[in-house]
Amino acid sequence: MPLNKSSKPKKPKQVPLVWVTPGLLAGVDEAGRGPLAGPVVAAAVILDERQPIKGLADSKVLSPKQRARLYDEIRAKALCCSVAQASVQEIDEFNILQATMLAMRRAVEGLRLKPSMVLVDGNRLPTLTVRAEAVVGGDAKVAAISAASILAKVTRDLWCEAYALQYPQYGFAAHKGYGTAEHLAALKLHGACPEHRRSFRPVAQVVGRAA
Repeated sequence: MPLNKSSKPKKPKQVPLVWVTPGLLAGVDEAGRGPLAGPVVAAAVILDERQPIKGLADSKVLSPKQRARLYDEIRAKALCCSVAQASVQEIDEFNILQATMLAMRRAVEGLRLKPSMVLVDGNRLPTLTVRAEAVVGGDAKVAAISAASILAKVTRDLWCEAYALQYPQYGFAAHKGYGTAEHLAALKLHGACPEHRRSFRPVAQVVGRAA
């Protein structure tokens, strides 16, 4: 006797598996909000408690040599880490704050493991699908945030060094894109390059004069 529709076995529903490991904490920080050129870079790091890293601190108080050493050690010892960015075009379109939040969200979403908690340096939070808390001065208080600040800073500095070769007239390797007297003088002399943030006043003024 043939089976009627009601007697056919139902196909089991496939449920997507999400790997949530209890207790994993991710630290998030950014680099490059203030410069006049280049992307804003964010990093997210989940450290491995079984492999502690000595010397973690706010990237701003470390020497370039210390940051470079810790950058390699973090990438070797962390459970997972992710570095992301928001482009110059996104900064100009959305503003620097929203672009920073976008870069942070991308960094967290890029983690191979999903954290149960995210601690973000500062007083603002990106839109995330996991619990998160903003920590003012977190890059000096929370090891995972310190690690994230180092990854973001070194990545951003490497960008500056690479673009210094492409646009040597601006001196990106020296001032890292910040509005130093040298950088402002170069802007006035040479105009803005494609990597300058046109929504930032010193660049907008130069572009306006050129127009």
